[in-house]
Amino acid sequence: MDKFTKLTGVAAPLPIVNIDTDMIIPKDYLKTIKRTGLRAGLFAEMRLNEDGTENPDFVLNKPAYRNAQILVAGDNFGCGSSREHAPWALLDFGIRCVISTSFADIFYNNCFKNGILPITVSPEDLDKLMDDASRGANATLTVDLEEQEIRGPDGGTVKFSIDEFRRHCLLNGLDDIGLTMEKAPSIDVFEKQLAESRPWA
Repeated sequence: MDKFTKLTGVAAPLPIVNIDTDMIIPKDYLKTIKRTGLRAGLFAEMRLNEDGTENPDFVLNKPAYRNAQILVAGDNFGCGSSREHAPWALLDFGIRCVISTSFADIFYNNCFKNGILPITVSPEDLDKLMDDASRGANATLTVDLEEQEIRGPDGGTVKFSIDEFRRHCLLNGLDDIGLTMEKAPSIDVFEKQLAESRPWA
């Protein structure tokens, strides 16, 4: 998993509440267990017209936001079914950070396991960041996980809180497998001791 330390990039405004996982990636795109190739399905029902052409009114299709790495979204982001394809699709599209006032628990946890930083802020701070994001490609945000702050294009700063263990994992690029591998020496010692004390096992 790629480390997340500091990200400076375009933030796309998505002021919609209750964006569920089916909106993030519709069920038609869930036929794979690979984490790649899912960008085509991201927000497909909003991003694409019925004939498959791009909807020019959807924010990620606008020239200023095509390379957005940050989403500033409405309340209760990621609600609905617990599909891990949702963070996979976001990451495959290039989104590394989602900012909202609240997240559904399962989606929130899945983000950390896939290298995406979900940040919870107050409604007042979200309004500020949404305004920053609405300015287009020239108004980038900097998300600094080490300092736990978001810096706006005009120098304003928004502080955020995050669980220290999850922060450690993102800063060091550790998913569940990476965390297990950190314990590899202890696991080797345990297995050796087990083999010596219980050779029949």
